[in-house]
Amino acid sequence: MTGGAHWRGKNQGRDVDVGERYPVLTPSPTYQPSRSRPAPQAVVAEARGEAEMGKRRRLAALVGEELISPVNSLDDGCLMHIFSFLSPIPDRYNTALVCHRWRFLACHPRLWLRVERPIRDVMETGVYPNLEAAVSAARPGDTILIAAGGTHVACNIQIKKPICIMGGGELPDDTVLTCSRGSDNALEFLSTCKIANLTIRAELGCCLLHRSGRLTIQECLLQCEQNPLDYLSFPIISTAIEYNSFPALKEQGHGVTVVRTRIEGGAKAVRTNGTLALQHVRAIYSRSSVFFWFEVGEK
Repeated sequence: MTGGAHWRGKNQGRDVDVGERYPVLTPSPTYQPSRSRPAPQAVVAEARGEAEMGKRRRLAALVGEELISPVNSLDDGCLMHIFSFLSPIPDRYNTALVCHRWRFLACHPRLWLRVERPIRDVMETGVYPNLEAAVSAARPGDTILIAAGGTHVACNIQIKKPICIMGGGELPDDTVLTCSRGSDNALEFLSTCKIANLTIRAELGCCLLHRSGRLTIQECLLQCEQNPLDYLSFPIISTAIEYNSFPALKEQGHGVTVVRTRIEGGAKAVRTNGTLALQHVRAIYSRSSVFFWFEVGEK
């Protein structure tokens, strides 16, 4: 028999042509391997790269990696200039909680004046040992941040420039200003100012004396010590007078705005000796204290 190899099966009595049963496959001359799919090694490497990139993105989202946010590509001077447009409370205060870099920039002496007891004898720029020194060094529009912890003395401090004074603790109880018995008041305001997140205690006299401008008291605790002469104590005293005959002064206006503030002790919350009157009073009672909202303005 011709044409191919032959073999004889054990159970069959005939010869079988191997070429007929198992044909030999030869590639076509026009066949080209497909290049649309990459090699397996490249696919594995690409998958590993995507997985590693996804892991880095998730990790960066957790730890706040600076490369994720475009705003962190700005230099320190530009970021600090942006922070200067934020209101001290709560925007700039919340900005300092984002990361270490933002805290450094948001608490920079160009934006804040700090009151804290120096740990070393070396004085830092923008840090003052007491509130009176910080008020003297402040410029109109500055914010003074009083460090939390301990007690700071404040006696008859006159404030004649528009500034903001705030406590550095999480709660008003963390930052305490104490006015001694021989003083008439803790703070005396002769300009538009704002105080926030502070506890102010006065034994006699008043915690805050408002003479002119607009005073905003936000989330504070005003305490008048309990004593036999507590009828002489007032948390807030306003002696401002509206000048109806001078339109320019009337447009500037005077008044006191109290927002979510606890008031304890004293004969009454507010005493007015000028032309202003207490109005728009609202109180919310909690388990341990009472929060007040009210305004002192023109009748």
